[in-house]
Amino acid sequence: MKTNRYLGLLKHEGFSLIEMLVVLVILAILAGIATPVYISMKPAMRLNGATRQVMGDLMWARMQAISQNNKFKIFFLADNHRYTILDDDAGDGTIDSGDLAVTKDIHDEYYDVTFSSTAAPIFHPRGNASNLATITITNSSGTKTVAISITGRVKIE
Repeated sequence: MKTNRYLGLLKHEGFSLIEMLVVLVILAILAGIATPVYISMKPAMRLNGATRQVMGDLMWARMQAISQNNKFKIFFLADNHRYTILDDDAGDGTIDSGDLAVTKDIHDEYYDVTFSSTAAPIFHPRGNASNLATITITNSSGTKTVAISITGRVKIE
């Protein structure tokens, strides 16, 4: 130990074992309080994430319809967690051999979320939409809705 030569006091360096244990106990108490709160928030976070994914994919389909001067149709499949985005080159609304179709599954990242749709929306080359749809996304924490307007605007309600 070093002495302070002006005051003649001992100067301690570092932390004692008691101080370290007190800090660890406080951290353990805080972790014990925070963990249940975090776990209860996870379903709401998954619902928000799934809603943003569906909205983002719909906006992507609209942008592709504009940039490729082509119709894009979205089919919501009967299992309530998958949807297909169709690049409808033929313009007939069905998946043909030359059409590109991408199927997305929200259960890949959001296992407890399901959705339902009122229609299979179509985005046109001018950015507008037909077969207007409202997609209801649900899990144990609640429900969110994504709506498509006739102008092609996609928004969370």
